[in-house]
Amino acid sequence: MSAPAHAAKAGAKPKPQTTAEVIAHAPDGDWRDLDPQNTLVMELPQGQVLIELAPRFAPKHVANIRKLAQQGFYDGLAIVRVQDNFVTQWGDPNGDDPAKARSLGAAAAKLPAEFNIAYRGLPLTRLAETDPWAPVTGFVDGFPVAAAPKQNKAWLAHCYGMVGAGRNDAVDSSTGAELYAIIGQAPRALDLNITVVGRVLKGMDLLASLPRGGPNMGFYEKPEQRVEIKATRLLADMPPQERPALQVMRTDSKSWSQILDARRNRGGWYVHNPGRTELCGGPPPTRPVKAAG
Repeated sequence: MSAPAHAAKAGAKPKPQTTAEVIAHAPDGDWRDLDPQNTLVMELPQGQVLIELAPRFAPKHVANIRKLAQQGFYDGLAIVRVQDNFVTQWGDPNGDDPAKARSLGAAAAKLPAEFNIAYRGLPLTRLAETDPWAPVTGFVDGFPVAAAPKQNKAWLAHCYGMVGAGRNDAVDSSTGAELYAIIGQAPRALDLNITVVGRVLKGMDLLASLPRGGPNMGFYEKPEQRVEIKATRLLADMPPQERPALQVMRTDSKSWSQILDARRNRGGWYVHNPGRTELCGGPPPTRPVKAAG
C-alpha cells in the first residue's frame, strides 16, 4: 500500500496559491508606483478617495481633469447622485444653470468623445476566457480593457470602481467636470457610449456606502443630502509627506497571472471550482508603501 500511495503523492499537482499568498510573495518588480501626474486625491468628510487616471485611453479628458483639479474646480462641489447598484456621481449641483454654474476656467468647455482607441500595438495582457461583450478582453496599465481586433478598436470596460465622465445627449458633451464611479454590477452596456477616464484605487468603500438618492435616478432631492467635496488635488501637487503611499500590482507581471489562476482554481470553502475568471472579476491589488519625506 505504501508504494502506490507514495507514487500518487509524488505525481499530485501542486496546490494552487491563494490570492493572499500571491500578494504576500509578489516580488518588488511586480509592483509599480503611482504616477503623480495621473492620480487624483479627493477628500470627502468620510475620508480619502484615490483615483488613477487613464491618459492612454482618454488623453484629452485626462488633461482637462488635471487642469480642473489644479484650478480647484472640484473643491466645494458635491456628490449629487447615488443610485443603488449603479453609480455614485459628483460635480457642480448648478452645472445645468449657466447663470450659476462654476466656471471651468482654463479648462476646455468642449471635448471630442474618447470612447475607444486603436487596438493594434496595445500592450494587452489578454484573458483566455470568452466575454459576451467583446471578442477580446484583458488588462492594460492595470485597467480592464475590451477590444474588437477586426475593427481595430479597444476601450475601457465599465467594471466596478471604474470612473467615467458624465455627458448629456450629445456624445461630445463631457468635459470631466462631472464624474461618476461604478458602485454596482458592471453595466457593460455603457461601454463605447461614455468616455471612461480612470478607476478608483482607494475609497470605494466610501463611495459605495453613501445614502442612496431618490427615485429620480438616485439624484439627491434636497441640497442637505449632498456630500461636500472638501478638495481634489493631483498627487503631484501635494507635499511628498502628505501623498497617499500605495503601489499597484503590474498587470503584465507573473504575479498578476498567478492571481488570475487563483481566481480560476478556487479551493477550500468552494465546493464547485469555476475554472475560469472574467474581466470584471476584480481589479489589480494595491499595497501600502512607506511614505516619502
